[in-house]
Amino acid sequence: MPCEARIGPQAKPRGHAILGGLSGLCGSAMFPETKREVFSVGALNRRAKNLLESQFGLIWVSGEISNFSCPASGHWYFSLKDSDAQVRCALFRNKAQYLGFRPKDGQQVLLRARVSLYEPRGDYQLIGEYMEEAGQGALQRAFEQLKAKLAAEGLFASERKRALPAYPKAVGVITSATGAALHDVLSVLKRRMPSLPVFIYPASVQGAEAVPQLLGALEAANRRGECEVLILGRGGGSLEDLWCFNDERLARAIAASAIPVVSAVGHEVDFSIADFVADWRAPTPSAAAEAVSPDWREELAQLRHLEQRLSGRFLERLAQVRRQLEHLRKRLPHPRQQLEHQHQRLDELLMRMDRLQSRRTQALRARLHGLELRLSARHPGLRLERQRHRAAELEQRLRLRMSQCLAERRGRLGILARTLETVSPLATLARGYSITRDAGSHRVLRSVHELSAEQMLETYFTDGRVLSRVQSLHPDAS
Repeated sequence: MPCEARIGPQAKPRGHAILGGLSGLCGSAMFPETKREVFSVGALNRRAKNLLESQFGLIWVSGEISNFSCPASGHWYFSLKDSDAQVRCALFRNKAQYLGFRPKDGQQVLLRARVSLYEPRGDYQLIGEYMEEAGQGALQRAFEQLKAKLAAEGLFASERKRALPAYPKAVGVITSATGAALHDVLSVLKRRMPSLPVFIYPASVQGAEAVPQLLGALEAANRRGECEVLILGRGGGSLEDLWCFNDERLARAIAASAIPVVSAVGHEVDFSIADFVADWRAPTPSAAAEAVSPDWREELAQLRHLEQRLSGRFLERLAQVRRQLEHLRKRLPHPRQQLEHQHQRLDELLMRMDRLQSRRTQALRARLHGLELRLSARHPGLRLERQRHRAAELEQRLRLRMSQCLAERRGRLGILARTLETVSPLATLARGYSITRDAGSHRVLRSVHELSAEQMLETYFTDGRVLSRVQSLHPDAS
């Protein structure tokens, strides 16, 4: 079994053992007493490689990825570094293909590897067997995976996000009851709109109990229906401190909330899943409080500005109406002139109406005359007479055809009757023949071999039938 170890203070004795072995080797070569042992560069690198690989087994090394490259072969080449040193590393394709992520420069990882040496260049290196993200790297990967999943489901879509009410009747705050975020929100709301009611739904915002409490607070706010907008958030912190706001259950609860939700998690540079799924994302809790509350000073100033504009527009409109009224008064003619003009216009319209009516009447009369001519040509009596002649003609043709058909059928019937009479059993009987049947089954008997002694027979003649009993059988000798 290969042994495992972590690079640290406990690993130093092995390192010293390696250096000691090399020093002893070099020392014996530098100061030979009787025989000088000369190494080629390749032999020296092979000896050093064997010494490194035999002294170390599989070890865990933590560090930051740099100079990462992946050529067409699929192998990964990179360096691991910290604040003090760096080491070259290689992770071959047969190992890399089973990892769940692709590293990037600057990423913190844990590498399980063998210590080795690359002989052509004499470079000391690590041959990786397995690699995993370290610390925030794993959390960041989980964050990206959940973000991609929820985005594919449409939870981040802009069309499903609701606008915040411009003048909410009440505001709800879901955060820690003892945190600085609540103090910041209340201070901003008090400054901007002191009369705005605020409902606090306390919940833990860090640790194992944070997600259940946040879910409960969100459910309580929706169930009570006390507010028209919700602020969900907390102050700044590390990625681990803010991780409860990256929970899938909380994200789906925010998406399902009947009340618009403003996410205010951490500082401006912090982003969480709750920020993406919420209806509005505020960079800080204070900014969230400003987003959901109108400033009474700004509203008052706006009202005064609108009052001044309204007053000015009213005075301007009043002056304009007065000018128009004066202009119309000057242009308004005397009523008698208007009446005379209207009388003249009325007479003109009446004459036009008479002319149009006369032309219309003439056109209608001409059309009526044409319709009368067409109607007389299509009088039902004429059509009925033509149909009667047609029916009589068809009836005569039908009678003639029926007579011909009957004659043809009678002739054919006579032929068939004569043919039938020729082959009729009665005709056969009339020529002196008889038909013998079995009296029980009425089966026609054609051979003496079908008879038996004492069998009852029924013989038909042209004028009757005879019942008989078989007394003896005399078949032909043939």
